[in-house]
Amino acid sequence: MLQPRIPVNPLPTGIVTPLVQPTAPTTTVEPMSCRHDHTPAPVPVVPARTTVQLTPGSAIALAAGGGAVVLVVGAVLVSMLLAVAITGVSVAVCAVVLKSLMNQERKH
Repeated sequence: MLQPRIPVNPLPTGIVTPLVQPTAPTTTVEPMSCRHDHTPAPVPVVPARTTVQLTPGSAIALAAGGGAVVLVVGAVLVSMLLAVAITGVSVAVCAVVLKSLMNQERKH
């Protein structure tokens, strides 16, 4: 079996602790035999469902949910695109204003 081993560690005083080897066991233990059956337990059979059965109400709910998801994702993407466009236009306007101010200072 697994037995702990103490490693050889040099102490600060210079004394080295040797590794202690365990002695062989003097008594032997015979394994006991069990008296019960070792057959595996039966696995319950689960019927396989090959198709998804949708009722008309659940089909309408599924279509409405999908449409709502498409509308929400589309609105988020359009708003992000609009934010990027507005930021780009404002940066361009700032660049034009700065350029005109720099040109006016050179002329005066």
